Amino acid sequence: MPDESAEKEARIAAAAARALAEAEKRRAARPPLDLPGELGGRDGPEPVRYGDWERRGIAVDF
Repeated sequence: MPDESAEKEARIAAAAARALAEAEKRRAARPPLDLPGELGGRDGPEPVRYGDWERRGIAVDF
C-alpha cells in the first residue's frame, strides 16, 4: 500500500509540473495589454489593493 500512495503523489506532482509549464508558455505567448492610462486618477498606491480610500485626508474603508 505505501507504494501506491507514493506513486499517486508522484503522478500528481508530474501533472502539476506539466500544468505550470503549460501556463507559463501561455503567459509568454500572450501579447501585452496596451491599456490607456486613467484620466484624473489618484496618485500613489492603488486603494483597492490596500483596502481603503483616502480623499482630502479622510480614509474610508470599503
